[in-house]
Amino acid sequence: MKKGELVFSALLLPVDFVMLLAAGIATYFLRTRILSAFRPVLFQFNLPFEKYFILVLVVSFLFIASYAISGLYNLRSTRGAISEFSRMVVASSAGMMAVIIYIFLRQELFYSRFLVLGAWFLAVVFVSIGRLIMRRLQRVFISRYNFGVHKVMVIGGDDVTQRIVSEIKANPASGYRIVKHLTDPEVGEIKAAAGNPGIDEVILANPDYPAEKVLDLVDFCHENYIVFKFVPNLCQTLTANFVIDTFTGVPLVELRRTALDGWGKIIKRIIDIVGSSLGLIVLSPLFLAIAFAVKWESEGPVLVRLGRVSRKKRFKLYKFRSMIKDAEKYKEHLWQFNERPDSPLFKMRDDPRVTRVGRFLRRCRLDEFPQLWNVFRGDISLVGPRPHQPDEIARYEKHHRRVLAIKAGVTGMAQISGSSDLPFEKEVALDTLYMEKWSLGRDFKIIFLTVLKLFRDHSAV
Repeated sequence: MKKGELVFSALLLPVDFVMLLAAGIATYFLRTRILSAFRPVLFQFNLPFEKYFILVLVVSFLFIASYAISGLYNLRSTRGAISEFSRMVVASSAGMMAVIIYIFLRQELFYSRFLVLGAWFLAVVFVSIGRLIMRRLQRVFISRYNFGVHKVMVIGGDDVTQRIVSEIKANPASGYRIVKHLTDPEVGEIKAAAGNPGIDEVILANPDYPAEKVLDLVDFCHENYIVFKFVPNLCQTLTANFVIDTFTGVPLVELRRTALDGWGKIIKRIIDIVGSSLGLIVLSPLFLAIAFAVKWESEGPVLVRLGRVSRKKRFKLYKFRSMIKDAEKYKEHLWQFNERPDSPLFKMRDDPRVTRVGRFLRRCRLDEFPQLWNVFRGDISLVGPRPHQPDEIARYEKHHRRVLAIKAGVTGMAQISGSSDLPFEKEVALDTLYMEKWSLGRDFKIIFLTVLKLFRDHSAV
C-alpha cells in the first residue's frame, strides 16, 4: 500500500472522532438554543454542558469501536462509497443502541429523546461529510499532485486487459497511472521497461502467461520492491501473503512480500516513535558518560555516521565510535582475515582497529544505542533485519535481497538467535521468516529477548 493511501486511511479515525464530537455538541445546542423556544428544557440543572460533553466523549469512543468492528478502518486501496455509508449507518445504529440500553438500565442520565435520536442522525450526517471531504481531498492530491499514485505496468492483450487499461486512463482519481502496457513481453523486456522510466506496480492481466516466466517476474518484483498483482485463474497461488481486490469488476491478486502492511505498519511506526523517544530520554545520562569515555581515550568524534541501506533508502546509521579514527579506510587491508568467508559481511574477532573503550561498548552492545535516533527519524525500526553496508549488499545473491523488502531494525530474529556467530545463510533465513510471518506479538517478544540478551550475553565483538 502506498504511503499516500496509508496517510488518508489513518486520518479517517481522528476525523471520524472529531465529527462525532461535533455531532454531539451540535445536537445539544440545537435542543437548548433553537428548539427550546418551542419546548423549554432545564438541562443546566440535570444535564449541564460539561457533564454532557464527557458523555459525548465516551459515546464517541463507543462509536469508533463499533466502526472498527464493522470494518470501516480496514486499509484498502479502493472503497465503495455506498458500501461504506451503509456500514457506517449500521455501526452508528449499533453504537446508539448500546447507549439506549445503558440509559434504560440506569434510568438516571437524562430525559430527552431528541438528544438520543438527534445525536444518532447528526452522527451519520457529520461522519459522512467528514469522510466525503477526506475522499475529495485524496482525489485532489492524487489528481493534481500525484500523491500516492501507483505507477503501473500492465501486461496482457485480451479484453480483460483492455478493460483495466481503459478504466485507469478514464479515471485518474483512482490513483493509478499506466507507465507501460506490454502485450506479451519477455521477462527481459519487462525488466528494461521497469528501470526506465520506473514503476512501482505490475498488473499481469494475462492468465495464460507461462508459469516459468511468472516465477521469474515475481522474483524480479520482490527484489526491486515492486508490487505484483495478477488476474488469477482457478489454480494460481504463489504465496501465503496475498490480498484479493477487484478493479472494474476484475479480480486482482496482490502478492505481498511481507505480512507487515496497513494498520500493522502504522502501529509499528507509533511504537518506534514512542519507544525511541523514551529510550533517548531515559538513557541520556548514560550517553553522556559514554561520550566522555570515548573522547577521553582516543582522537576522533564521539559518534560515527555509517552508510547503511534500509529498503531502497541509503542513510547514515549513528553509533558510538568503537574504533580508531578513520577505521573504515583500513578495512580493505584486513579483508584477508575475514572470519565469515561464506558471506558478504566482514567479521574479525580481534580487530586491531577497535579501542579498549570500544571493545567494552561492543561487548555490552552499548555502541548501538544511538541507533534510537535513527528509529525516531524513521530510517530504521526497533525490530527488523540488520541494516547492511552498500558494498556488502552489492555482493548479495538474489535470495539474500528478499530481506530488503522491509525496514531494517536495531534488533531482530538473527540478533536474538546468535547474532554475528550465525552463518550468513541462517541469518537471512531468520530475517526472511520474520518478514513473512510478521506480527506485533513477535516484535514485542524480540524486544523482550533482546533486553535479556543485553544483560546475559556479552559475546559481541
